[in-house]
Amino acid sequence: MRVGFLGPEGSFTEAAAKSVLPTSNHIPFPTIPGCMEAVVDEKVDVAIVPVENAIEGSVNLTLDYLIHKHTIPIVGEVTIPIKQHLLVHPDRVSSWRQIHDVYSHPQAIAQCHEFIMNELPDATIHYTDSTSSAAKDLKENPEKNAAAIANSLAAEKYGLTKVKEDIHDYDNNHTRFVLLSHSKTMPFQDEKQKTTLMVTLPSDYSGALHQVLSAFAWRKLNLSKIESRPMKTGIGNYFFIIDVEQEMDDVLIPGVQAELEALGCGVRVLGSYPCFLPENTPLKNPVPSK
Repeated sequence: MRVGFLGPEGSFTEAAAKSVLPTSNHIPFPTIPGCMEAVVDEKVDVAIVPVENAIEGSVNLTLDYLIHKHTIPIVGEVTIPIKQHLLVHPDRVSSWRQIHDVYSHPQAIAQCHEFIMNELPDATIHYTDSTSSAAKDLKENPEKNAAAIANSLAAEKYGLTKVKEDIHDYDNNHTRFVLLSHSKTMPFQDEKQKTTLMVTLPSDYSGALHQVLSAFAWRKLNLSKIESRPMKTGIGNYFFIIDVEQEMDDVLIPGVQAELEALGCGVRVLGSYPCFLPENTPLKNPVPSK
């Protein structure tokens, strides 16, 4: 199986891809849209892209491309812990506090905001397409008085040194990735199943959102997430992304869909899929509270 991921090598997305599909052929792409277009163009069988971070919330670029650009079903989900480190070229280990520039993905920069403000307040921030591309750039340009925020895999891959470990502002930092494919099944299963819906509300229906939520509530369907995103058709026009902790069945979710459509809502199923948690993630084996 050919699996496209947000690269270059050493990214968190590669780590997620290897955790869920370890024996596949992993192919890096420089951007999230590039990963998704590779599925459309049949360059890969599956694309894996980040969709939500526990600290910074949704990855809007992923959601917008899923809704507005491509119709690719979500066929799986994997959540992995995220540990951000400050990486420098080995020649700058002793002088890292004097670096002028910090490179990383916007989400990683945001996740490490307090560290940057406290430790490197005068550094200029540069956004990259991924954390690993920041590390790769540092490797290829050792003359830069700069640092990258990335993971241990990137440090090892590009020969960089971790001068500060675990610099993210919050300990419980995880990212959720979705697997996109025109194939209907993945070669893994898990106890937890989820269905993701896109719902648009009728423009002149008072209390429509309440009616939407009621359609799930009286069927005792638990919603793990509901989020609004702009339709890109004008101010005040939104659609909703709803995650239901229930696999697609023959009765409950089709019943919700029929009820919402009767209210004048638009409903699109983005996918019904297993949620994979690697064995070494804290979410798989939580520590009991004392």
